[in-house]
Amino acid sequence: MIGWIILGLVVIAAVYAVSIYNGLVKNRQMVEEGWSGIDVQLKRRTDLIPNLMETVKGYMSHERETLEAVTNARAAATSAASGTPEQRAAAEGQLSSALGRLIATAEAYPDLKANTTFLEFQAALQTVEDEIQMARRYYNGATRNLNVMVESFPSNLVANNFGFQKAQYFELDSAAERAVPSVKFN
Repeated sequence: MIGWIILGLVVIAAVYAVSIYNGLVKNRQMVEEGWSGIDVQLKRRTDLIPNLMETVKGYMSHERETLEAVTNARAAATSAASGTPEQRAAAEGQLSSALGRLIATAEAYPDLKANTTFLEFQAALQTVEDEIQMARRYYNGATRNLNVMVESFPSNLVANNFGFQKAQYFELDSAAERAVPSVKFN
């Protein structure tokens, strides 16, 4: 009789461990899916920038420093594409800041503000920024779920034995980098 009880407890423990393992796998997949969503949206924004830059160059030719800052920040964001979430967030924060300065500088150019192509790029940029924000929230939520399982007992026992690790949040470091560029003109 005691043998059956021990066997029953072992089976219950094994089923519970498999359940925890499957939960960890699910959460890891959600983190990867979330990161993929961020990556897609950041690529959309990076691809949109050259067209936006061509539109504003004719109007803002003497704003060379601002235009170069956006170009350099875009290059840095592109090169950070294969980095960690922390590295990617830093590069994307610089790009967001440079785009914000570009849009703010464009306020001084009434002809540019009235240009339909520029207005279309503004709307597209705002849409992409909104999508990035949604993708970031999804990723960070999935990261939180995985990290809770990796750190909490008893799932941490399974996580440690099978090499599950905490994921990094996608966070921007400074308040200036957290600011989404405003693309509204009145």
